[in-house]
Amino acid sequence: MVNVIGVRFRSVGKIYYFDPHELKITRGQHVIVETARGIEYGQVVLGNTSVDDSKVVQPLKGVIRIATEADDERERENKNKEKEALEICREKIKKHQLEMKLIDTEYTFDRSKILFYFTADGRIDFRELVKDLASVFRTRIELRQIGVRDETKIRGGIGVCGRALCCSTYLSEFVPVSIKMAKEQSLSLNPSKISGVCGRLMCCLKNEEETYEELNSRLPGIGDRVITADGQRGEVQSVNVLRQLVKVVITNNDEKELTEYKVEDLKFTPRRKKKQQVVVEDQELKMLEGLEQKEGRSKLEDN
Repeated sequence: MVNVIGVRFRSVGKIYYFDPHELKITRGQHVIVETARGIEYGQVVLGNTSVDDSKVVQPLKGVIRIATEADDERERENKNKEKEALEICREKIKKHQLEMKLIDTEYTFDRSKILFYFTADGRIDFRELVKDLASVFRTRIELRQIGVRDETKIRGGIGVCGRALCCSTYLSEFVPVSIKMAKEQSLSLNPSKISGVCGRLMCCLKNEEETYEELNSRLPGIGDRVITADGQRGEVQSVNVLRQLVKVVITNNDEKELTEYKVEDLKFTPRRKKKQQVVVEDQELKMLEGLEQKEGRSKLEDN
């Protein structure tokens, strides 16, 4: 186990671990730490605690000091300078006629570097821009291209649900989202319905994925044949995932009747078992193919 503290450098950014040394640091305090890109000012979101060695990337960098009033004032000055740098950089981009959109600017605490975040459709040759900026700020310049999801996280906004965006309020890291999650939740596959402000699939599709997977695994699929409690056979027309109800079409003497049943009142092969059967069948097929290939080789050797 390793004694660490957790620090964030952005309001909803990733949490980084640092060695507190002999300092007793509590949540909410600000600290000055050494990072890969220089000396930084961050907020403690996890006080002194012990974590497993496997969760820590060695070598673990240490805390230089707990932030003083002078450090707090310097950080405020840096924030004001970032706004000025943003406007200057926008003018320089316009001057060089570059097809890029500037999103944000960030000073390191010791002002040894300025980072400019931008979006662009392709690769941008910004060498002349960097030279121009370096002559103005007289410090190291770094231009970093980011994606539309990162842009939305930085800018923030309101989602279709009417609440602040997940990525800008509590998601410290983006989670993988796929169209399969929308299908699992029986959502409309219309891009305008399942896409967020950034134009990508909504992050919140991940929130209920496990619940829907578990509920769907207990239900039959559309078109499956089922047997009711009174022995009648029918075909599944639709399912209500959350209520665990199944609508079944039963045919009697050329007459079709649509009836809704609770899932526990029906006999069928659940989706989970179907998947297991498919895996087993695939394994058996591969084994048979392997045996046939061996037999074929042995016959050729005999000949």
